[in-house]
Amino acid sequence: MPERRITKSQALKMLRNSDLLELGKEADGLRKALHPDGIVTFIVDRNINYTNVCINKCRFCAFWRDEDAPDAYLLDEETLFAKIEETIELGGTQILIQGGLHPSLDIDYYTDMLSSIKKRFKINVHGFSPPEICYIADSAELTVQETLVILREAGLDSIPGGGAEILSDRVREILSPKKIRSSRWLSVMEAAHRIGMRTTATMMFGSVERPEDIIEHLDSVRQLQDSTGGFTAFIPWSFQPGNTELSRGSSRCATATAVDYLRVLALSRLYLDNIENIQASWVTQGLKLAQVSLRFGANDFGSTMIEENVVASTGVSYCVSKNDIISAIRSSGFKPAQRDTYYKILRRF
Repeated sequence: MPERRITKSQALKMLRNSDLLELGKEADGLRKALHPDGIVTFIVDRNINYTNVCINKCRFCAFWRDEDAPDAYLLDEETLFAKIEETIELGGTQILIQGGLHPSLDIDYYTDMLSSIKKRFKINVHGFSPPEICYIADSAELTVQETLVILREAGLDSIPGGGAEILSDRVREILSPKKIRSSRWLSVMEAAHRIGMRTTATMMFGSVERPEDIIEHLDSVRQLQDSTGGFTAFIPWSFQPGNTELSRGSSRCATATAVDYLRVLALSRLYLDNIENIQASWVTQGLKLAQVSLRFGANDFGSTMIEENVVASTGVSYCVSKNDIISAIRSSGFKPAQRDTYYKILRRF
């Protein structure tokens, strides 16, 4: 990490007042220092949402359903296996498994799911965000660490950064009053890191937060990374208001602009000097802006995302193939490479 780190007060001034292109140039410089070979990575994987039933009912989410809703679902084993088989056939090395907090599922459901996947497939399971981990633990009357050990033994390899939104309880009280508080999200990640599991960190911005909240989020992530070193990547993405409760009757839910996104992305690269990888979000921003992101601090293009349901439920859906990603990286002046969950390069193009 640099000898002189950006302080919280400096970061706040940068977020509010910095010239966008100057900020981008500085972030691009740090990206070059960390990744001097000019390689931009991506992973071939699939998002599998095993259920859309969720008791949290977050105001920013358009995906959740009540258990008795006509379009509520819980994936059966046959469908799950078919999705994984297709992912592997397409060169996938990872599945991202997430769902809602389903009131009828216990820890045995999750361990059975994991063990059945591992018996049949050689694939990394990147699954269960901190809210899911806490719900599983609380339902089983176990500690978070005990739960993580059980899930790891059953086949869980790594944990995604979902459920972070903004790590400010003031914001969480507005967006998701039933969801775990900031301290629990951080404690799940710390516990995972302590037992040797790697995780990612995310941030959803552009809803009701203030600039101070964004800085608080980045600082919480940086402090934990200083302590554990367990985050492989940071992924900032913008709130998509379509079909959400927050968008109805609210004047403060316009989608963050491209300028907003690039500013937050660049600042994330500069502030998180201890996290090696910053991921562009073509899922919410589209392919063209994701290309621009590569000059604003991002060094990873994320996933081919053979399947994605949560963002799509808001009405935002970009269809991008593996070849599209390779072409987008190359035409931006970088060398495309496929990676695994842990950022090990598997193939160069």
